[in-house]
Amino acid sequence: MTWQLWLAFLGAAIVIALTPGPGAVQSMATGLTHGVKRGYWSIVGLEVGLMLQLTLVAIGLGAAVASSIVAFTVIKWLGVAYLAYLAVRQWRSAAIDLNAQLDRGTDGGAVSLLVRGFLVNATNPKGLLFFLAVMPQFVVPTSPLLAQYLTIGITMTAVDLVVMGLYTALAVRLLTWLRTPRQQTVLNRAVSGLFATAAVVLALVRRGPAVA
Repeated sequence: MTWQLWLAFLGAAIVIALTPGPGAVQSMATGLTHGVKRGYWSIVGLEVGLMLQLTLVAIGLGAAVASSIVAFTVIKWLGVAYLAYLAVRQWRSAAIDLNAQLDRGTDGGAVSLLVRGFLVNATNPKGLLFFLAVMPQFVVPTSPLLAQYLTIGITMTAVDLVVMGLYTALAVRLLTWLRTPRQQTVLNRAVSGLFATAAVVLALVRRGPAVA
């Protein structure tokens, strides 16, 4: 992969990462309840899910999943169900002293946060469709593929770590305005609505002709 091609992919990766989606919502929700430092466990989970999808595409399974009506539908509705569960969970969250909770570091361990992030990305077939549609434009078939896939994976992970970290930090900044239980409830309902919206958007995803 040439520097020019890598820079083009870097730009595409930044745009994709900045586009709000389930990962961004999950990062913000985690930031509200765990802070930036602990929130990165969820972000690492997101990246593991993302790299799983890249690996599937690299070895050819991604195309098979995307072209299989049954496999694609099962993964999609698992993702929809999980996002809906997160929406209900966030909606029912009680108003608490979030600043005190951040100090204690409670409400879920590192493994729980990592798994939660992993499931958000692993059950989102939009990631497979993105890699299948976009990645071939940045891969040179005549050059060693492993090195190119590693470059793409490292670039995507690095960009996503930074962007999701910014989303998490943004959520933490909101804590300065959460002075009353009512304000906390309103924010919880707003985040719940974002999870629900992501679930609806994912439910509307269809297989594209490029992977049929």
